[in-house]
Amino acid sequence: MSAQPVDIQIFGRSLRVNCPPEQQEALNKAAAELSERLQDLKVRTRVTNTEQLVFIAALNICYELAQEKNKTDEYAKNMEQRIRMLQDTIEQALVEQSKISQRQGATFE
Repeated sequence: MSAQPVDIQIFGRSLRVNCPPEQQEALNKAAAELSERLQDLKVRTRVTNTEQLVFIAALNICYELAQEKNKTDEYAKNMEQRIRMLQDTIEQALVEQSKISQRQGATFE
């Protein structure tokens, strides 16, 4: 899994980065996404300074990542709570089943 140099285009600029061959397609998609975001920002904000656009895009991406992490954490907490409830329900059902079995066993003895 050695990384190989790959040329990518971002916002009209060439950049050479090292990338494992199996991740090259994902790298190209990420580069295209970033270029698209930068172009969109340029149009929406009318900022022409490329460095400023890159910082704005980076901040937006970090914000979106934080939002997704929060969603994932909330989902994990929700699933954990549901699993605990399910475990409690199963344990209660087993206890009830055990009580029923003990009662039935006493009747036949």
